[in-house]
Amino acid sequence: MEHVHGSYDSLLVLFSYIIAVMASYTALDLAGRVSTSKGTTRLRWLTFGAASMGMGIWSMHFVGMLALNLPIVVEYDLVIVLLSVFAAIGAAFIALFVVGRSELTGTQLLIGGILLAIGISVMHYVGMAAMLVPITYNPLIFILSVLIAFGASIAALWLSFYFRKGDRKGEFYKKLGSGAIMGAAISGMHYTGMTAANFHNSGKSALFYGVTLDHKWLAYIIAGGIFFTLGLSLFGIYIAKRLARKDSEMEQNEKWYKSLYENSQDGIVSVDLQRNVISHNPIALQITGFSSKEVMNQPISTLKDIIVSEDQERVYQMFQRCFDGETLNHETSIIRHDGMRVELSVANVPVVVDGSVVGIYIIFKDITQEKQAKLRINHLAFHDELTGLPNRRMFNQAIAEAISANSSTKEPFAVMVLDIDRFKMINDSLGHTVGDQFLQEVSKRIQKAAMESRAMLARIGGDEFTLLCSHYGELAEIEQLAQEIIIAIQAPYRLKESDFYVSASIGISIFPRHGQDAAQLLRNADTAMYEVKKKGKNDYLLFSNELDEQLLEKIELESDLRKAIERGELLLHYQPQIRTEDHAMIGIEALVRWEHPTKGLLSPGLFIPIAEETGLIYEMGTWVLREACQQMRRWHDEGGPLIPISVNLSSQQFHQPKLAEYIMAILEQTGLKPEFLELEITESMMMDASISSSILNQLNEYGIRISLDDFGTGYSSLSYLKMFPIHKVKIDRSFIRDITENNNDRAIVSTIIAMAQHLNMEVIAEGIETKDQLDILTDNSCQKIQGYYFSKPLPALDVEQAFFVPERKEASSSTK
Repeated sequence: MEHVHGSYDSLLVLFSYIIAVMASYTALDLAGRVSTSKGTTRLRWLTFGAASMGMGIWSMHFVGMLALNLPIVVEYDLVIVLLSVFAAIGAAFIALFVVGRSELTGTQLLIGGILLAIGISVMHYVGMAAMLVPITYNPLIFILSVLIAFGASIAALWLSFYFRKGDRKGEFYKKLGSGAIMGAAISGMHYTGMTAANFHNSGKSALFYGVTLDHKWLAYIIAGGIFFTLGLSLFGIYIAKRLARKDSEMEQNEKWYKSLYENSQDGIVSVDLQRNVISHNPIALQITGFSSKEVMNQPISTLKDIIVSEDQERVYQMFQRCFDGETLNHETSIIRHDGMRVELSVANVPVVVDGSVVGIYIIFKDITQEKQAKLRINHLAFHDELTGLPNRRMFNQAIAEAISANSSTKEPFAVMVLDIDRFKMINDSLGHTVGDQFLQEVSKRIQKAAMESRAMLARIGGDEFTLLCSHYGELAEIEQLAQEIIIAIQAPYRLKESDFYVSASIGISIFPRHGQDAAQLLRNADTAMYEVKKKGKNDYLLFSNELDEQLLEKIELESDLRKAIERGELLLHYQPQIRTEDHAMIGIEALVRWEHPTKGLLSPGLFIPIAEETGLIYEMGTWVLREACQQMRRWHDEGGPLIPISVNLSSQQFHQPKLAEYIMAILEQTGLKPEFLELEITESMMMDASISSSILNQLNEYGIRISLDDFGTGYSSLSYLKMFPIHKVKIDRSFIRDITENNNDRAIVSTIIAMAQHLNMEVIAEGIETKDQLDILTDNSCQKIQGYYFSKPLPALDVEQAFFVPERKEASSSTK
């Protein structure tokens, strides 16, 4: 047989490559469509995709075959041509089936590549067999074409799987590039196969019948038809994607809405125009206590019964207005079947479609806890949290209302201000927790005492209480109430397994005599109360104009006292402590005085209480301690005598953190040795034994002496004397004043002296003013005395001239 050679039509070769690229791109797009479809839809896409993709690949091969121009007329066996078409469609079906799976393993990719390569090879070589020209093949090139088909198949499957989603940025260009690569691979396989073929110039019989084709124009027609077919396929895919995207968006929006509806923290009930419940979310059932069966497709009126009776008509009217297109918000309450009352915030929202109301949403929220919190906040705004009594704000409102009600008739009412005496001592010594318990008990006692008089009791801060007495006939009834309260408060309080005693100071003002507004009435009652405290506490007092003048003077003194230390107006006087047997000075006490620029020398009784109230006592106490230590060190340096100096320690100083370090720092600054400092403390400072014991033991370890001042005047336990390192007991002047006439005072003093001696403590009596007082104390073995009988408190220079200079001269002469 004569071997013939042909040539290729370049334009048709280009068309065949473009067809291969379009077929490849179609395959990539169809893979995504198949992978997202299910059931019959998936089968339809597989069939459509296989036909479109298979026809594209077959067309590429057939156009490529027709691009070959042989010097002989070529006829084709139509049946075999059709068989090659089915082979191409079958290969495309296999490819789409493989890449349309949710996962693609290496094994699946290999098997799919082999099957697709077989399909493409069969399609190509069956198509070649349709040429009614004898053909022989170069075995090596034949095998190479099959291998290229396999490689192209593997690449096509992997790229199709990888790009099948098609929703990432720049995916179109990636697919187009991949289609170009796949088209080149498919074209390479075809033209490699064509290279392997040797055509011979002889005839060949068709299996059934032959068709003579003008293959040049036929190739252009096929190419044009295939372009149109693939274009329609791609356009169909594009439209399907747009519709699918829209469906997906609608489905996504529906899921979002459903999720919002189902998971909303508000209850939602949907009602149609027939007033029937057509849907609800779970929280709606949870709030109302109904089951779904009880409300679904039931008239909304079935829910009406659980609305509180007073709100039913109002809620129904708002419900009706919502069907007219109004959006309404309101609050109501329901009583569930289990008896629980639930407070609701409700919104009625019409559902409007095409301008018409087609139903409504009833959206409601459980606000029970919020309303309870608001009520509690409102209660706390007008009540004291500790005792539950009205607070200052509510009390002021009550006074304002009473003034408004009585302003025309001028009918009087009384305002009481009550303060607990010695509360600070309990609070500082036993702690704030015990102090709070104490105040709760006090408030109960006052309430009980004021119950019959129907007085309004309030706590306006700390240990201060107020009463508004509107229902009384005569002033004597107010005085009787004040007396009953004082008696009730005097009863002992059991705190930390010990009995404690306190008293009350009460000030009273009367409307309209003592004030026309709440502030003035309270201020004047407060002034009367402080006058009671100044005169000994545990009493009541009606306000007067004289007290107002005293208040103004007190305010003026407080203002001046804040500047007194800075201006150097404070000074110390010193009162000697004498041994009776030889009249020798055995100690000296430092006492603070205030040299006021206009009022002259003021005694401590006028300004110490102010200092304690305002917190200035700490600064003042520090100044006194430092000044006294400096003076004693100066006297020691000048020749003595080497005696200790006594300094009173305030409660604020005693309870400050690191008291011992604070005292030692002052001693180091002044250069005074610790054994020459004696701190005078009171029984009230030691009420919390655990705290006091630690402080006093630390002071004792440093060598500082401790003196118990005003012994016997406080409500304390004698166990303190054995528990604490106390070196000296000081008998208070209140027992000394009437010792010559009062046998009880004499017995108390004798007992204190004997007790101190048995406990190996020093004892000293203060306030000695007469020879008779001195003789009684001497007869009872009290050898240490302090008082006017020997010397009043003197400035430092006078003490030095009256006591130290004579002693130094006497000591000097005795040494000669």
